[in-house]
Amino acid sequence: MIEKLKTLAARYDDLTAKTSDPEVIADQANWQKYMKAHAELEPVVLVFREYEKAAEGLEAAQAMMAEESDPELLEMAEIEAAEMKEKLEKLEQDLKIALLPKDPNDNKSAILEIRAGTGGDEAGLFGSDLLKMYSRYADKMGWKMEELSGNYTDLGGVKEVIMMVEGKGAYSRLKFESGVHRVQRVPETESGGRIHTSAATVAVLPEAEEVDIEIDPNDVKIDVFCASGPGGQCVNTTQSAVRLTHIPTGIVVSCQDEKSQHKNKDKGMRVLRARVMEKIKSEQQGEEASARKSLVGSGDRSERIRTYNFPQGRVTDHRIGLTLHKLEWILQGDLDEIIDALITTDQAERLKA
Repeated sequence: MIEKLKTLAARYDDLTAKTSDPEVIADQANWQKYMKAHAELEPVVLVFREYEKAAEGLEAAQAMMAEESDPELLEMAEIEAAEMKEKLEKLEQDLKIALLPKDPNDNKSAILEIRAGTGGDEAGLFGSDLLKMYSRYADKMGWKMEELSGNYTDLGGVKEVIMMVEGKGAYSRLKFESGVHRVQRVPETESGGRIHTSAATVAVLPEAEEVDIEIDPNDVKIDVFCASGPGGQCVNTTQSAVRLTHIPTGIVVSCQDEKSQHKNKDKGMRVLRARVMEKIKSEQQGEEASARKSLVGSGDRSERIRTYNFPQGRVTDHRIGLTLHKLEWILQGDLDEIIDALITTDQAERLKA
């Protein structure tokens, strides 16, 4: 591992020199390529430099212990050696994690889909709560959220909503949210005070750009229709809503939020690209029979992943057995504790493998 890290550190130093070279800077395409490679190596190289410094510190402390006869200085050297050993163990673990294969989609923006599941109107209202939770989290992270497509109930609940979450690393932070989210609470419409259980499904896909996947325009059937709102009334009288059907996979995407047919088509294509790429990826994973299924879930949207229990004020993530009694804070977008625990568990599983 140390030899590999030394090679990476040498490559990092070479890239640092190249990105400062005026001739390289003049060629913007090359400069950007070098800058990207430099940024990818930086986290692991910085930890490795810290590791090397701690190793030198341990060596110096051990040399002092071998040579020193003064009890006070000897004790200081022993304390220093113990601290450096502990630091090295932690840094070694950090380096192993830093060297794990990266998900190529981690730095991408994400497409977030929320659909009401079992539970009627209450499921739609819970879907709306989840949408607000993710919107608040996006604000906190400095990401931009834009609605690509939405279908709502008369009570303001979510039947189905598709959001673009734009921001570096949005997918890496949200990807473990895919699955069934369950709520246990007394609905406002319930006069008897009985607790109901409802569910909403969340799917998180990495945004697929045209460079990631090429969709032949001849493979997409485009239908236009008049957009409709809650209760079936026409939102506008122009044929602006668009339905895109990807013929080879049968994937269908509808978009009617914009008054412009062209804008609806563009938004629909963003969702279609992401869904086609997800289908290709899941088929590839299915073919890899020996591929390990992560402890934190397969990303399957039929898998129950989390329960939000209002009477007890708790949220439980079933994949990692984590229960937090801070439901209100979590619904306000305070998701870092859950997301960090899921990422840590995933890293531990991959290290084990």
